[in-house]
Amino acid sequence: MAKKNIFTDAFGTPYFLKRFIIFILGIVSYRRFNGFNKLKITGTEHLVDLPDSNVLFVSNHQTYFADVAAMYHAFCAVNNGYLDTIKNPIYLLNPKIDFYYVAAEETMNKGILPKIFKIAGAVTVKRTWRAEGKNVNRMVDLNEVDNIMKALDNGWVATFPQGTTSAFAQGRRGTAKLVKNQRPIVIPIKINGFRRAFDKKGLRVKVTGVKPTMEFKAPLDIDYDKENAHEILLKIMTAIEQTEDFNLLHNYDEELKAKKLEQKDSDN
Repeated sequence: MAKKNIFTDAFGTPYFLKRFIIFILGIVSYRRFNGFNKLKITGTEHLVDLPDSNVLFVSNHQTYFADVAAMYHAFCAVNNGYLDTIKNPIYLLNPKIDFYYVAAEETMNKGILPKIFKIAGAVTVKRTWRAEGKNVNRMVDLNEVDNIMKALDNGWVATFPQGTTSAFAQGRRGTAKLVKNQRPIVIPIKINGFRRAFDKKGLRVKVTGVKPTMEFKAPLDIDYDKENAHEILLKIMTAIEQTEDFNLLHNYDEELKAKKLEQKDSDN
């Protein structure tokens, strides 16, 4: 597989261009996370001693771009010795440049700004189950899988196992299969409050005074030889708190149904 060098990343993008884009986007987005709203970051001590490659971050997803932008801020801050804080944006002068994120191809090709985001480190994939608002059923493009593996071989990668911003959507087995085959260090990320603070794209501040949270958890303990893809996926979805056990609204609805049944039985 291709390797980075002192001038370009694994996909041939010049580092000076990535540094410039990350810096500009970081400056533009900074007040969204430490001004209009106050992003609370925890758990970055788990990032300090990680290797430079084959690290996979798995996260729930609430907006198209704000989630990833916040990750860039957190990673750049940690890269400069700042833990659990983004209060000193001087870290943008020395960014984490070998960081990539998996994104839907159709999302990254709509408009100039997404294309700029793409240069910063997007590894694009075509959804196998949905495209342009319609349900589809197509095979996984193996070239896209190779690109994700290339990114892992050369840096850190963030992916969103649900492939959608909808809460408690089912996880996609492709992520678990990638983990099973590549055997990366897997760091779960749990985010909250982004959906309330920003619009769906994550480009516009919807409400001010919100305190979004981003929690980095300890690396998952995975037995790559014994655990299958289903078990790994369940472990991932539990870690990012997206199983039905964490769906309080679902639990409330179930409890309400049970109470109605009890009331009906007592009336009879």
